Amino acid sequence: MNTWKSAAIGSSALALVVGVSACGGSMGGMDMGGGSQMNMSGSAQTSSVAQDAAFNQADVTFAKDMYPHHAQAVEMAGYVKGRTTTPAVLALADQISKAQEPEMTTLKSLLTQWGQPAPSAQMDMSGSMAMDGMMSSADMSKLQTLSGTAFDREWLTMMVAHHTGAIAMATKEIQSGKSAEAKALAQSIVAAQRTEIATMNKLLD
Repeated sequence: MNTWKSAAIGSSALALVVGVSACGGSMGGMDMGGGSQMNMSGSAQTSSVAQDAAFNQADVTFAKDMYPHHAQAVEMAGYVKGRTTTPAVLALADQISKAQEPEMTTLKSLLTQWGQPAPSAQMDMSGSMAMDGMMSSADMSKLQTLSGTAFDREWLTMMVAHHTGAIAMATKEIQSGKSAEAKALAQSIVAAQRTEIATMNKLLD
């Protein structure tokens, strides 16, 4: 009798252990496997949404196009030394270089953050790009042949057109971009270059 009871108890205990193990394995798999998978999926989805919300194609276009645009302005600013002694022109050129070189660094950094290729200092001059105030190679070559008053007038005229193009590009970014940092930079460009255009127009009058 005792032997039978021991066997029965042993069988019941074994069945209970197996049952609990099976139940625990099944539920554990749901909790640990399913729950973990849900968390990973949710996390990936959140990350994707955050990335999508951080920037869009308008931001990328703005950064890629404004970089060479700034590069040309800095190049033009470098032409003034040795070609003019006009204090106002020299001061403007220095101001433009000091403002736009750091902005170029920011634009490059943004493109890197977005996983985009490094920007080029050369802009495609075909199509609408010519409307953004970029000077042609002929324009740049002509500017380098001038000096004195003739240089001042040509440089100021070209820089006004160049700034006007930059403002148009920056305004489009403000309207269509998603990146807060890119839009803030665009707003800064608009404000600074409008002020500089006003100064240059006064010098041209």
